[in-house]
Amino acid sequence: MELSRKFAQLKIRKFLADPALIASVLLSFAILFVCAERIKKDVYIEADGNITKITTSSSKVKDVLESANIKVGQWDKVVPGLDSSVKKDMTITIKRAVPITLRYDGKIENVYSAEDTVSEILKSKGISLNEKDKVVPTLASNIIEGLDIKITRVKEETIVTTEQIPFKTVKRNDDNLAKGTVKVLQEGAEGEKDVITKVVYEDGKEVSRTKVGEKIKKSPVNKLVAVGTLSWFIPYRGADRVYYTRKLVMKATSYTADYASTGKNPGDPGYGITRTGTVVRRNPDGYSTVAVDPNVIPLGTRLYVEGYGFAIAEDTGGAVKGKIIDLYFNPGTAEYRRWSTRYVNVYVIR
Repeated sequence: MELSRKFAQLKIRKFLADPALIASVLLSFAILFVCAERIKKDVYIEADGNITKITTSSSKVKDVLESANIKVGQWDKVVPGLDSSVKKDMTITIKRAVPITLRYDGKIENVYSAEDTVSEILKSKGISLNEKDKVVPTLASNIIEGLDIKITRVKEETIVTTEQIPFKTVKRNDDNLAKGTVKVLQEGAEGEKDVITKVVYEDGKEVSRTKVGEKIKKSPVNKLVAVGTLSWFIPYRGADRVYYTRKLVMKATSYTADYASTGKNPGDPGYGITRTGTVVRRNPDGYSTVAVDPNVIPLGTRLYVEGYGFAIAEDTGGAVKGKIIDLYFNPGTAEYRRWSTRYVNVYVIR
């Protein structure tokens, strides 16, 4: 017994005297400690609305899930990934894929996805979007079971078309033309313009067309038309047209060159001389003398007096004011005696 004790003490002294041996033993203990730590780890699994704590010696996430008998579908999303290393107190999250429908480019795809938003699922499926494309629901919308995602491809293009610009017809009154007469002074010509239009297509079909501008290439030329305003009448059967610029209804009186009308006798200074210096005359086949108010009818104006004939406003009279016209007759004639004061149409003729 004493011999065994002494032998053990000798071995201890020998061990303590060998540093290399001590280091080797300590290293072995360290390795065993690390292995023990790796073998036993607490992890948390978040799946299907539950959080489960398990103690595992698995080194990979997929092994942890398999040992916990948790099935992962093809499209389910595991964070961290299945090949990630297991760490103490880590949380493994499993997001289950849900069925959704994708409608785009004339196709309908029923797929499963565990992405969080519409934007993420489109990215995961490699579906690219152009700037104008429409997505319903919006890219930021959350993915839910049965979600129907519709992508409308929007294309805009600008087209330029040439259009004619119609000319306008400009009418000008012309008192040198008979009423009802139309005379073309200048022919019209159409113009030309480029019309810029924005056309919008959705999934290849035109949905809108908006004019955004235009550029005049050639201005139109207006058509100029003279429209006659000169009225006319026929003084008696078989006569030519007589054109007039104004028609007045006037009180027609009568006078002669004798003393009763003018206060002068033949041989007196100014006998038979009008205000304009002409000799009074009555010419049924030409122009006769009449007296007017110059404020109504200017002196020198040619007239036609209904029932009397053509005349020239050459004279005035003290009683001739306003719309009164005094008609000259030769003294003592039956024509003069027959004339009685009356209202007549007086035409200012050209």
